[in-house]
Amino acid sequence: MVEIMSITRSDLLFDQQHIWHPYGSMINPSPCYPVEAASGVKLYLTNGQSLIDGMSSWWAVIHGYNHPYLNASITQQLKKMSHVMFGGITHSAAIALCRKLIEVTPEALQCVFLADSGSVAIEVALKMAFQYWQSIGKIKKKILTLSYGYHGDTFGAVSVCDPNNSMHHLYQKFFISHLFSPTPQCRFNEEWNEKDIIPFSTLLEKNANNIAAVLLEPIVQGAGGMRIYHPTYLKRIRELCNVYDILLIVDEIATGFGRTGKYFAYEHAKIVPDILCLGKALTGGYMTLSATLTRRHIADTISNGEASCFMHGPTFMGNPLACAVAEANLFLLEQNNWKTQVKAIELHLKQQLLPLIKLPSVADVRILGAIGVIEMHNLVNVVQLQRKFIKYGVWLRPFRNLIYLMPPYIIDLKSLNKLTEAVISILS
Repeated sequence: MVEIMSITRSDLLFDQQHIWHPYGSMINPSPCYPVEAASGVKLYLTNGQSLIDGMSSWWAVIHGYNHPYLNASITQQLKKMSHVMFGGITHSAAIALCRKLIEVTPEALQCVFLADSGSVAIEVALKMAFQYWQSIGKIKKKILTLSYGYHGDTFGAVSVCDPNNSMHHLYQKFFISHLFSPTPQCRFNEEWNEKDIIPFSTLLEKNANNIAAVLLEPIVQGAGGMRIYHPTYLKRIRELCNVYDILLIVDEIATGFGRTGKYFAYEHAKIVPDILCLGKALTGGYMTLSATLTRRHIADTISNGEASCFMHGPTFMGNPLACAVAEANLFLLEQNNWKTQVKAIELHLKQQLLPLIKLPSVADVRILGAIGVIEMHNLVNVVQLQRKFIKYGVWLRPFRNLIYLMPPYIIDLKSLNKLTEAVISILS
């Protein structure tokens, strides 16, 4: 058995010289903090320091780290098999997970496609939309989406990210250009203004014959700027898609499984999508896995088309370990009474963070469910700010002009208070 050794200075130097980290530079890499272990809501560094995680490891670890129930689900599955190809084979872990996903989503969503990651779920959804129209003899090449949207890092997903205001603007000249409506202006708790939907409605009406699908993040736009918009905007989009017979793809990868105070964020608008993309918290942050759900008539239309099947099949599709822990994660979500957990986090974030709007450096404060966002007037120095957070014993990773918190649902009040106190102290 290979023994896992502590990280040495030599290891860190090797990491710096040879390992590419997310959105990182090999010439001028940002500092990386070596984590030895993780448990509950804490990350343990090799120097003995512990940090309270306010990021849920990019919004995925909703039940905390090293959870005994989730550990057991993987261990039990590992004794049977870690992986088996999904082509021509099925297994109980995938069946149990898909049965649960159909149970927790609207009745109209009956067909589940399992894949590797959130970005791939978006790729699958886009291909479903294009192949659906092709199967009924129509070629529609455009996706209508929102400015400041973010849907992942793979090629198709990048093509539907904002071409001007996202981290992917460098690649836009390589894509078919899609359609981008101005981002919604009505905030979540403000009075709805019907004028907010006019730019989207105008763009949709003008291009309806060539639009395969509308794609958006429901209620909360994530990495594109952490904007939180009015549920009626999403409701109007569903109505417009119905009028013009256009598919609606909802990207719940970041918002799904309770993060906004609803099981899925689209529930705030009481709508049902045609295609639903899930990821991140699907496995409780244990393993990479995504699911794309669609309506029966879409799946049947694709299956009756030229190819007689849906043309996608990842090598690790339906991975038994990932499916097993995902099914256990959804069970744990219910057992832990996630609504109460998320509501408690929301209440604390509002009490502690909303007063920061009075600071001259702060442009806005936005809170919904277990999401807290502080928008600064100016870009922040991420490296410098993160170093300060670590001195306070917390792990937060700002980006651009945003400092945000998305803690695990299981976080206790003392730990949550330490997170907000760190933000308040550093900004004040």
